[in-house]
Amino acid sequence: MNHHSMKAGTSPDDQLRSILARSPIVATVIDRWPRIGLPDCWLAAGCLAQTVWNDAFKLSPVHGISDIDLVYFDGSDLSQEAEAAHAERIRALFAALGLWVDVKNEARVHLWYAEKFGSPQAPYVSTEDAMTTFPTTATAIGVQPHADGLHVFAPYGLSDLLGLIVRPNKKQITRPIYEAKVKKWLAKWPGLRVIDWDG
Repeated sequence: MNHHSMKAGTSPDDQLRSILARSPIVATVIDRWPRIGLPDCWLAAGCLAQTVWNDAFKLSPVHGISDIDLVYFDGSDLSQEAEAAHAERIRALFAALGLWVDVKNEARVHLWYAEKFGSPQAPYVSTEDAMTTFPTTATAIGVQPHADGLHVFAPYGLSDLLGLIVRPNKKQITRPIYEAKVKKWLAKWPGLRVIDWDG
């Protein structure tokens, strides 16, 4: 990973890496990454976006963050039991953070999605495929440590995230789910700029 000082020409990926490096939550997860030991695993979604918002609004790095999302892809074991066992093991690993750790095998989402949300979901082919359906452009994001630094996956770019914009990603969610998220987020980060569902 390069260690150039932050300056005007810094890439959005590097801006994001710099913000995440200052988060005690993200730093702890990345530090213990080898012990997570899940295939095609990414730290994703809300806790990343909320870390950026906290940094921008000069709030505590842990403000408003209620959980950590770890998403992985294991097509060789679609059982609920395996996913639950991984979740239990990983929650124990991060128990000291005092946050709920959500561990989800994206290879098995299609098995329960219709029952929970009322519409069928085609099987995902990878964790990255799943992340493209996350409910907002700012939370459709994942990071994964590699030997050369933190890899960033942001299928809709980082301009909404770094610009503090909440915009619906209509690939999968419904308007009520989006509006409920927005309401919850605005209560904690009132400075966010929200793009209306019809906007």
